[in-house]
Amino acid sequence: MGTLRKYHGDTFKLKVALEAIKGDKSAVEMVQKFGVTANQVYAWKKHLEDNGAIVFSDKRLAENKEQEVNELYAIIGRLTMERDRLAQVVGRLK
Repeated sequence: MGTLRKYHGDTFKLKVALEAIKGDKSAVEMVQKFGVTANQVYAWKKHLEDNGAIVFSDKRLAENKEQEVNELYAIIGRLTMERDRLAQVVGRLK
């Protein structure tokens, strides 16, 4: 039977990456402290360095708003169709 993979949450990854960026500890010390592989530490550090600016940008908010608007338009479309169907049924009953 194989070993189970550990799931590390975003907060944990951020904590490890920030500590790696500080550079106070060696990779070996971080591996021992956090119980992850050196490759994970380097990958999370690189990911933070490459994508850290997104935290301070408005682009992320704009993308979320655009997705939310699209979802709302879909809901409006469904409700409009339901209203039209109900109006037809009520018209037949009169």
